[in-house]
Amino acid sequence: MSTQIIINLPDDIYQRAERFARLANRDVASILVDTIQLSIPLVSGEITDLEPVSVLSDEQVLVLTELQMESEQDARLSELLDRQQSGTLNEGDRSELQTLIQVYQEGLLRKATALSEPVKRGLIEGKRNPPLKPKY
Repeated sequence: MSTQIIINLPDDIYQRAERFARLANRDVASILVDTIQLSIPLVSGEITDLEPVSVLSDEQVLVLTELQMESEQDARLSELLDRQQSGTLNEGDRSELQTLIQVYQEGLLRKATALSEPVKRGLIEGKRNPPLKPKY
């Protein structure tokens, strides 16, 4: 099953996709589908059921800014990544590694989203960029 959508791409992006499609002897649509599929990580239903950061209390948001992977999961992730590096992962390990990577990515996304919220609310000061100097 698929859903048809219509999007407007900047000309340079379309031209890049078109050149790549010609080089790969494929149609532009399949190149774009593959690119999107590889670019957007899987997100579990559990994380999509969470309240948006914008509706959380100040205290809840500040707690989220300190979010970290559980220490047992973190240790196991490190172990599996080491085994992957050394080429000693079996199929069960690969599946567990993918699950832990997804947990890590979802937590990181949640934390990153939470980090901007206290600045918006004025709870903490954000890093300020120096003002641009006009060119005369």
